[in-house]
Amino acid sequence: MSRWLQRREQGFTLIEMIMVIAITGIIAGMVAVFIRQPIEAYVDSVRRAALADIADTAVRRMGRDLQGALANSVRIGGGGQFLELIPIRDAGRYRAEVGTAPGDDPLDFTSAADNRFDVLGPPVSVVAGDSLVVYNLGIPGASAYDNPLTNRRVAVSGGAKVTFTATANPLPFASPGSRFQITGTPVSYACDLGTGTLWRYSGYAFQAAQPAALATLDGFAGVTKAALATSVSACNFSYSPGVLQHSGLVSIALSITQSGESVVLQYQVNMDNVP
Repeated sequence: MSRWLQRREQGFTLIEMIMVIAITGIIAGMVAVFIRQPIEAYVDSVRRAALADIADTAVRRMGRDLQGALANSVRIGGGGQFLELIPIRDAGRYRAEVGTAPGDDPLDFTSAADNRFDVLGPPVSVVAGDSLVVYNLGIPGASAYDNPLTNRRVAVSGGAKVTFTATANPLPFASPGSRFQITGTPVSYACDLGTGTLWRYSGYAFQAAQPAALATLDGFAGVTKAALATSVSACNFSYSPGVLQHSGLVSIALSITQSGESVVLQYQVNMDNVP
């Protein structure tokens, strides 16, 4: 066998293998330097998108509740950490005066015994636990939160005629537009910065004073609690009723933080406060 063939059968030497490994490591290190920043930038952009999505989903859900809320029912408490509202389930116009047809049944604001009225327009839906509210001004004597009741009654049945539970006093004010609303029980949004959670509470009874403590809300009978957003590092709710309270503005500031990076979202909802 020739010397040339003998050398080929011997393979690589240890020095040659070490040199190949060293060169490969140098090349890999150079490649890592160039691709590290694009990869980190991609991971950061994915995280920011996820944080923005969490905040956006939360404030849009709040926006839907606010836009469907009873006029003048928004309350802010706990240093801007708690927001409460009353959701409208249905609405319509009541008969204000006796018409020409026999059996016309208007809503009587002078009689405490009157507990029913005709609905002008499409029939309305009433389920157990609903309330009837007429001309909610959001002030003492004309607030759905009042206890004893003033402009709110327990709704019994709906359809083309609404019936409700009478109280010792008649409804205080007639609506200029003969409007009424069928509402559910209040809804509260609460920021728990201790756990970094934005909670949504529902299913609890009307309270004269706004519940502005987590322990208070957690202690209500029948309350339902759901996490709307996590990783919340800061939040603030504010409300401006507007000129003559005919229009209001709710401002929401929500900060979501993960891995030392934060996304801050500002959101505003216009409120139609014509009762």
